[in-house]
Amino acid sequence: MKNVTRLRFLASIGAGGVMFMTPLIFHAIDFSAREVGSGLAVSALIGTVVRLLSGALLDRGIPCSWPVRGTTLLAIGADLILLQADNYNSYLLGQLLLGCAAGLYWPAIELAVPLSCGNLPSGRGYALVRSADALGIGIGTLIGTAAATLGMLRTVYSVEALCMGAVLVLISLVPLQDSPPFRNLSGNSPEPDGPRPTPRLPWLLPLLPVLLISVVATGILALQQSALPLDLVRGGLLRPALSESHSSALIALQLTLLVSLQWPVGRWLSERSVAFGLGLSLAGFSLGCSLLALSSLFENGTVLVLTALLPMAFAQAAFLPTATEAVIEETPPQHRGLAMALFSQCFAISAIVAPLAGGALLDLQNNGLLLWLSMGGACLVVLPTLRSLKPRYRATATADAALNQEPPATVARTHGSVGSAETRRMTQH
Repeated sequence: MKNVTRLRFLASIGAGGVMFMTPLIFHAIDFSAREVGSGLAVSALIGTVVRLLSGALLDRGIPCSWPVRGTTLLAIGADLILLQADNYNSYLLGQLLLGCAAGLYWPAIELAVPLSCGNLPSGRGYALVRSADALGIGIGTLIGTAAATLGMLRTVYSVEALCMGAVLVLISLVPLQDSPPFRNLSGNSPEPDGPRPTPRLPWLLPLLPVLLISVVATGILALQQSALPLDLVRGGLLRPALSESHSSALIALQLTLLVSLQWPVGRWLSERSVAFGLGLSLAGFSLGCSLLALSSLFENGTVLVLTALLPMAFAQAAFLPTATEAVIEETPPQHRGLAMALFSQCFAISAIVAPLAGGALLDLQNNGLLLWLSMGGACLVVLPTLRSLKPRYRATATADAALNQEPPATVARTHGSVGSAETRRMTQH
């Protein structure tokens, strides 16, 4: 887990500044909200294709380290382009490369967590790595905030290139774990020593509620990166506009809250059902979006923006590790590579639709009132889907599992070939 956590921390430092500062960078050189949003959307669109490819390769047995290596090279190329981009075509090319990098990265780095947990429950493992993500993104955004204050916003691309270079060196020296020696990644069979009954429904169907909830939640996360900075610098109906440095400072404050909350919230929820954690997350997102919408109606609306940061940070801290654990619990081991790719697609779909819709609404209304009200209502609409969630394939590690497992050399990778005899034996223990 130490290796995965370290790699994600470094990658997140670079990504933090790029994600939150890119809209401000290109807004400053007179890009419209539609142009900024369309670049982000195109990046996400190419990412959807690459995610599926990455997940399929993982299920066929490719080591998790190789997609991450490809990510570093693509990201460095994108940063070099965006560092000097001054027109839409250059901006679009850089975003395309970033989309490919993200598509390779997320299925592999998410699947690496349960493979590297050892005796640590995977839910707690996800809480740990998401804490590293939050800390890294927070540091990256603080660097971006300092760069904005100094009038050197594009420094964030140099920072990401350096971080990705460090990730490439580290993963070359210490590759990710691909074959955990003693892990029981099967489910909760009432008779542990007997074979698991074949599910009547395809493996994808139980995962659909998680994916639906994730699309809504990740849509809000995408809007926090694309629409919120623009909403703050443009102002609301009565709320005054903020400077770019003040806008980035508010975003940095939210990320600081996320860093503070991620580990305690993630660890607390790792001991509870995923339905409970996702329900709290949706409630927090709904409250935060409602406060952001109301802020547009008051001259002192910035106070409501500040108030909204806490429930939004709590909701994100609850969602990220809980949703990833829900994917593990709802998916049989032999399909987890593709399942992680589909889960990652939720981020990509949201990154396509949310910036386009958010940019269009901001250009049309010149405020975010309707945008944030719509997202708050969407959280409430998907809340009833939580009833169908249950731990079908809990990932746990016990001493008994270690005793019952075959030697490490004969154990198939949990995300390896679907039809392998070793995987079938492992899922029956």
